[in-house]
Amino acid sequence: MPSPLAGKAVLVTGAARGIGEHVARLAAARGARLALVGLEPDRLAAVASDVDAFWYEADVTDQAGVESAVAGAVRALGGLDVVVANAGVANLGTVAISPVDALLRTVEVNLGGVIRTVRATLPHLLDSRGYCLLVSSAAAFTALPGMAAYCAAKAGVEQFGNVLRMETAHRGVRVGVAHPSWVDTDMVRGFQSDLGSFRAALRKLPPPFGATTSVQACAEALVRAIERRRRRVYVPRSVAAAQALRSVILSPLGDRVIAAGTRHGQRVEQMEAEVLRLGRFFGAHSAARPGKE
Repeated sequence: MPSPLAGKAVLVTGAARGIGEHVARLAAARGARLALVGLEPDRLAAVASDVDAFWYEADVTDQAGVESAVAGAVRALGGLDVVVANAGVANLGTVAISPVDALLRTVEVNLGGVIRTVRATLPHLLDSRGYCLLVSSAAAFTALPGMAAYCAAKAGVEQFGNVLRMETAHRGVRVGVAHPSWVDTDMVRGFQSDLGSFRAALRKLPPPFGATTSVQACAEALVRAIERRRRRVYVPRSVAAAQALRSVILSPLGDRVIAAGTRHGQRVEQMEAEVLRLGRFFGAHSAARPGKE
């Protein structure tokens, strides 16, 4: 039986690597016609060549660039049925040591990029009564030292999706929000490689936050959600229970658990020292690093 994606026009941001790349490959295998958007043109072109897709280099924080990419995709595909707003970055370091530009870049890519992508693509989704999947995170309802800007942005993505769903339901558009926990992408591997404090904290986190999910398994969950036009998708599924307990996770009790796991600030100080020694505030493969844009 053919997939509901067969013949559908799908646009994916952040498609050069990680979750976006794997979603694109799976969607293509199920018959979707694809437009890929991102930075890193060499990688983007290679993925596009593998899946017979169109590709457009664009920074999701640049509205003109996003609109140009969307216009090209619409011309090439004849419209849009599905949009996956996936592009994301995460800075390294606490608020106390991070340059404000690194903190704001994280918010601008993860939240501003979703808003810009949705605004540029929504007229076409309204025409097709399509589906939009916004990639948030388990970080939308959890908190971990060193992830202030990332958590704030992903919480914003969740609420943006909740309201967008209400605003477009009567027009036939469906909106989903994805909440992956740690996924074995270059970004997470970079955290593990760069920061011993992150590796130690991960070992102390309770399930499901102490383990990573393969990027392939994450992409499969997201593609299934796209096929079924789901409202929510959790990766792994146990993240759903954590969301239900968000008031406990973000309570004084939750603060005490995190404090104990970070040895009451010792690991926070260790992380700050590690980041300052690195001399950079994004991962080695992050498109947000200076000179990578």
